[in-house]
Amino acid sequence: MVGAQTPPPTPVYGFRIVHVYPHDQEAFTQGLEYRGGFLYEGTGLNGRSTIRRVELESGKVLQETKLDQEYFGEGITLLGDRLLELTWRSHRGFEYDRNTLRVKSNFEYSGEGWGLTNDGSHIYMSDGTSEIRVWDPASMREFRRIAVHDGSQAIGALNELEYVRGEIYANVWQTDRIARIAPSDGHISGWIDLTGLLPRADLEAGADVLNGIAYDAPGNRLFVTGKLWPKLFELQLVPKLQP
Repeated sequence: MVGAQTPPPTPVYGFRIVHVYPHDQEAFTQGLEYRGGFLYEGTGLNGRSTIRRVELESGKVLQETKLDQEYFGEGITLLGDRLLELTWRSHRGFEYDRNTLRVKSNFEYSGEGWGLTNDGSHIYMSDGTSEIRVWDPASMREFRRIAVHDGSQAIGALNELEYVRGEIYANVWQTDRIARIAPSDGHISGWIDLTGLLPRADLEAGADVLNGIAYDAPGNRLFVTGKLWPKLFELQLVPKLQP
């Protein structure tokens, strides 16, 4: 009898740095978006959480709204003129006007809020587990979940999300890896290994974990940063040789 074939390993991608931009080292980055020439960033920690519009080239904060002390800001996403934000354990999210960054309304959800993204028709939300919740943008209600897996292994600690050319990119918390996830069935089509992206000197100076993915769709540019990182990187992905 012929034995079952071992499935091929999941592709792994390295990176080439295209450009390095300054980033506010006081920003505990939780969510990141790029639209219309600007970065939109959500930062965390109680008493330090903000929603901000940032100039990419300089890292300058152009506009900012602070959250109340009780809220620990988490992931964000832009859907038209709606800027949506999660909070960690308050079970409450906020909708802001994209232009003024003023709160327009709020919405409720169960469990923890981690990451947020959308494909124009659906909102995808991570809660720190191996599942991604799918919401209807009009009602902000969940209607299904995606179980994320690499082969037979469930992949948990999914954090900040970004929708990139038909895939969901997800930071895996406390790692240097980004998972490329198929929204249809949750399988991981590839891993992005960003080991060594931030220089050791910056890590030793207090930078925290990799977290923050933004995609410039018209320009096909991928940006990443981390919590308390002094730099934001524009990257080109490069396939790595498999072992």
